[in-house]
Amino acid sequence: MHLSVDLHYPAGLEDVTRMLASEAFVRWRAQRTGGPQSLVDLADVTGSLDEGFSVVVRRTLPTDQIPGHLRAFVGNALEIRQAEVWEPAAGDSRRGTVSLEITGAPVRMTGTVTLEALPDGGTRQSYEGELKATVPLFAAAVEEAAAGAVRATLSSEEQAGVEWLTAP
Repeated sequence: MHLSVDLHYPAGLEDVTRMLASEAFVRWRAQRTGGPQSLVDLADVTGSLDEGFSVVVRRTLPTDQIPGHLRAFVGNALEIRQAEVWEPAAGDSRRGTVSLEITGAPVRMTGTVTLEALPDGGTRQSYEGELKATVPLFAAAVEEAAAGAVRATLSSEEQAGVEWLTAP
């Protein structure tokens, strides 16, 4: 299943890039977007803004966003591993790869992530990728449920980013 999600931030490309490369922001965002029952097992940023950087987050979330009839496949919690590898800046944009794995589901998304400066001074972050489930007979239903959970998580991450960028 193809997944496409755009996020918008009220700040320039450099400020958004700096935010995404901040380990403090990455940990805070992961804790904030996972809800009160989530656990952040890892939030790590390596590299530099100039040469490119990697962001790895591993967290455990409750399965309340998964439809009841599919929870038998995933249990009471989902371990989500997300890795983004950002290339060095290239003009008014930045590009990277993203890999998101929901262990125990089993669901995996791979694709690209881009940052693009917008004419209004803001920045758009776009995710494009393929989401695949390897559950015989129920793959389409699991992919649809996982896509909804990924969209909801990215929307929460967008809200967290806007809050971070606009905090006094």
